[in-house]
Amino acid sequence: MHSNLQISTPSKPVEMVVSANGMLRFEDREFRCALGKNGVVSANAKTEGDGKTPTGIWRLRYVMYRADRRTSPHTDLPVTTISFSDGWCDDPAHPDYNRPVRLPFEASHEKLFREDGLYNIIIVLNHNDDPPVPGKGSAIFMHIARPDYSGTEGCVALAEHDLETVLSMCTTESYIRIDP
Repeated sequence: MHSNLQISTPSKPVEMVVSANGMLRFEDREFRCALGKNGVVSANAKTEGDGKTPTGIWRLRYVMYRADRRTSPHTDLPVTTISFSDGWCDDPAHPDYNRPVRLPFEASHEKLFREDGLYNIIIVLNHNDDPPVPGKGSAIFMHIARPDYSGTEGCVALAEHDLETVLSMCTTESYIRIDP
């Protein structure tokens, strides 16, 4: 007798949830994280330079890492390296606002090749990128936290080991939900 029963393997979790008190939950795991130094804010109220993490649901676009400092993270997400000439435009008046740029760059920007190690791994989130709205926030990433978990400029930051663990759990369908 034949059966039409199809057995599927368990899929990886897709949703990670961040609470405003700095905890990231992914499947049955919890990780401490740092959020914006000025707390969280609705994505509609987010403004450039406010030091707040935008609440909402954000896709994980791709991962960037410093190959001169570490090996490539294990993940199903697309991965690329960060070079000395990589930057991110944070000038709302520039056509490349909230886009990766090549340095040197004439407008205001963030340098991705940092000395402090916080950007040794970056996960680019899809906040305000399709299309970017000038002044609604740029360079919202997941990245490595400072040892004291002090606030970010608006990103979500985890200990490097925890960020690596989260990346290993991600699929191309994964997303992050930042709660108010």
